[in-house]
Amino acid sequence: MRIAVLQFAHETVTFLPFDTTEDDFRYPGSPAAGEALLATDPKGYMGGFVRVAREFDGVELVGIESPLWPKTGTGSGWITNEAFETFVGRQIEQLKALGPFDGAYLALHGAMGVRGVPRPEAEIAKRVRAALGPEARIAATFDPHGNEDEEFLRHADMAFCVKYFPHYDMHLQGERAARMLVRAIRRDYRPATVTLKLPILAPTVMMWTGASPWSDLVQRALTWEAREPDGFVNVFFGFPWSDVPDGGMGFQVMTNGKPDLAQRIARDMADWAWRRREALVKGATVHRISAGVALTKQAVAEGKAPVVIADHSDRSGYATWLLREIIAQGLSRTLVATIAAPDAIASLAGAKPGDAVAVEIGGRVDPSAGDPVRITGQVLLVADATTARATGKGQNWIAIRFGDGNVVVLSPFLVQIMLPEELWSLGLSAADYDVIAIKSRVHFRRGFDDSGFAPTILLVEPDEPFLGTVRLEALPYQHMRAADYYPYSD
Repeated sequence: MRIAVLQFAHETVTFLPFDTTEDDFRYPGSPAAGEALLATDPKGYMGGFVRVAREFDGVELVGIESPLWPKTGTGSGWITNEAFETFVGRQIEQLKALGPFDGAYLALHGAMGVRGVPRPEAEIAKRVRAALGPEARIAATFDPHGNEDEEFLRHADMAFCVKYFPHYDMHLQGERAARMLVRAIRRDYRPATVTLKLPILAPTVMMWTGASPWSDLVQRALTWEAREPDGFVNVFFGFPWSDVPDGGMGFQVMTNGKPDLAQRIARDMADWAWRRREALVKGATVHRISAGVALTKQAVAEGKAPVVIADHSDRSGYATWLLREIIAQGLSRTLVATIAAPDAIASLAGAKPGDAVAVEIGGRVDPSAGDPVRITGQVLLVADATTARATGKGQNWIAIRFGDGNVVVLSPFLVQIMLPEELWSLGLSAADYDVIAIKSRVHFRRGFDDSGFAPTILLVEPDEPFLGTVRLEALPYQHMRAADYYPYSD
């Protein structure tokens, strides 16, 4: 049994002013092929798929040359058509040259936006199907922030989507994809699938599955999977920052040759979500930045530190609204991690700990980023990136001490700090800070909330309805309309 393994994933913020280019996917280690590809992301989709697939005798996995996540992470806009055609074209060439294959595994995301390609993941599946032939079986894994409609499963056989946000079950979904792909190739599993789209458009900050109603939605899917052997339920929360025709919430259900059951489960899930639509789009309290900083100051005074204040709205990483308010309200012992500031990092090349610096950071890239902020202080440290998606890309981070025990960490692109250890690994110390200000939507709850690290957590956004805020009706959609979705119509 020969299975081709491919990856092409990106969470595209199509409203950002800079495209994601071919060069953004090229860095040491990317693209990856063969065993190098199979060894990537051992705790994620790929690791789960490879581990379980290799538990079966006689299964050969062939890693097809694939781009890994781009250097920009999720802080970049449309993928250029040139980049898409270059990488997918190369993958299809290798599939044909290295075949035949009994099946293929696609490690995808679901919120990829490509110029001139309305449904990129479905297009990848279509081309892989054409290369492998009608008898091959194709399975994929997805992020819950996908915008998938029925088009993907016109060409692929199965899809397995993460249920939790933060994404705790990526490895599990990779395991499922491997197990069910092998069964499908053996004709022990004959997928019957149903896809239903639901016109709900919610900001991602509302989608935390650690609390109701999103936890209830996930539990309903898990209950169906527990009740019905060989039944699988995907809940695509949707990704509103991608202006694509298949936006909004969606449900995919797979059964073993039971289309009526798949239809019944999908309808139940969609009906439940529609009944709870108001709660789903209002699932979190978001403060304006000035109020959030004031509440932070109050919490520290009341002994409720450390406080995590998270700017969920910064889609580029350059935004300075929170940093500016921290300075204006005189917060002390505050760690700001991070501000995307590649120009400032370049200007500080050769700087050493203890050097006095005065540098403008952040802002500029678009109105949602605000204006640059001038920081005067001392270099605290220069360190290699420690977050998983930034490691190995040859980028230094610079921490600058300023004000009353404050520190700002500069990174070359948007970074969502998910675990406190990512900061302490740089050489910073938790004991030095009462407040940690980060750029993150929900991902940070993995390390700062679920762990019990921070007794006080506050979500903030700017006053203006910029890109990234919860006011989605302000976005200039061209390929979809906010007015076609709840809560902007009913």
